[in-house]
Amino acid sequence: MKFISRNIIQIDRELSDLDLFTLDFIKILRKYTKYVVVSGYVSILLGRARASEDIDIIIPKMDFSKFKQLLKEIKQNDFYCLNTEEDKEAYEYIRDRIAVRFAKKKTVIPNIELKFTKNKIDDITVNNTITVKLNKEEVIISHLELQIAFKEVVLKSPKDIEDARHIRNVAKGHLDNSLIKKYEAMLNGF
Repeated sequence: MKFISRNIIQIDRELSDLDLFTLDFIKILRKYTKYVVVSGYVSILLGRARASEDIDIIIPKMDFSKFKQLLKEIKQNDFYCLNTEEDKEAYEYIRDRIAVRFAKKKTVIPNIELKFTKNKIDDITVNNTITVKLNKEEVIISHLELQIAFKEVVLKSPKDIEDARHIRNVAKGHLDNSLIKKYEAMLNGF
């Protein structure tokens, strides 16, 4: 792993099945909207050896017409929605702050947990990103400082604390500790 700049990380390694699954989905997604991958997959992408059942992705809100086009292409690429088969219902879920999950046909795990932005933190997350160049592919993730703060201050599970520790270790010398503290203060009481 090489930190090219504040907003670009280069990773050259053999792609895992989870990487391939994620890349398949975001190749579709990025045609319709910007996105950001958050949570556990970020630490996995950065080399942490652990399993994950889902890939958390946040996107800006979109209208039903555009969402329906996105769903059509998702379905054409062998994904299905775990929540519902109805496009309108899937849109109502995501619009009403319920994550919509997608998996490859005939599977349940892994799955994509897709969410619209719903608060200031999500807006910050979508607008402050890092491009991870994964071999010849790209994955957009949130700033590592926000990942660390969110896992340590909001989520706090042993798995999340270990994720944050891993990110701190692999990004040592590339993190803005004052930004971590700023995000921690913002997230306190979230």
